[in-house]
Amino acid sequence: MAAGEQHHAGYLVSDDPARLDPVAVHGYLTRSYWSPGIPIDLVRRALAASFCVGAYAADGRQVGLVRVISDHATYAYLCDVYVLEEHRGRGLAQAMLRFTLAHPRLQGLRSWNLRTRDAHPLYARFGFKPVEQPENHMTLRFPDPYRQTQPDSGR
Repeated sequence: MAAGEQHHAGYLVSDDPARLDPVAVHGYLTRSYWSPGIPIDLVRRALAASFCVGAYAADGRQVGLVRVISDHATYAYLCDVYVLEEHRGRGLAQAMLRFTLAHPRLQGLRSWNLRTRDAHPLYARFGFKPVEQPENHMTLRFPDPYRQTQPDSGR
């Protein structure tokens, strides 16, 4: 077993970017609540610019993902965490998160953040808590970014 890989319940959990399947990731993300309709080219760019941990079935198909946006020194944002429905209930999300949070490239960070609509209990197991002092946090959001029309060049 190579460094950066571990086995869990018949699955491979790996940080090898060569194993990532952007088409499989896109297939899930485009139907997720957080990135419906995301274009495949954006998925490819996001994967290439992030630290990713994938989960793979025995036949090599990608069935899960954890994506981390980080400077690998002070901060990490955890996102795009999923396990395909037919592979849930086997502790795979927990295995990927354990692997990610313990990864040598992500140690000594000052803070980790994430956003979730429905997986609070999963992340709480790893020490994540609701934002303290929310009045100190700000955000800049663009609703429906993947549905924006192109600027009218005739104006």
